[in-house]
Amino acid sequence: MMGLFLVAALVLLAFMGLLLYRIVVGPTVIDRLLAVNVIGTKSIVILIIMGILFDRVAMFIDIALAYGLLNFIASLAAAKYFRKHKKIHHVSTMPAEVSHDH
Repeated sequence: MMGLFLVAALVLLAFMGLLLYRIVVGPTVIDRLLAVNVIGTKSIVILIIMGILFDRVAMFIDIALAYGLLNFIASLAAAKYFRKHKKIHHVSTMPAEVSHDH
């Protein structure tokens, strides 16, 4: 049974390696943010699997919950930052046209 959990953790690590490609190459910022968020979610699952393998599930669940909360808050902060940055960029690139109310 422990071998099954070990194989599952290794498969998740392999998928996380594929997500690193999306972080580096990702055509948009949203693709990169989503890849980072998925890596964070897979890390939580790997922490729980480690808890099962080391027979310390309660401790690893606490760590996984804290990491998940940190991952969620960081994702929200990054999304808010890029949303605000996009608005600033959009406003600064608009042509300086003045309405002609003659």
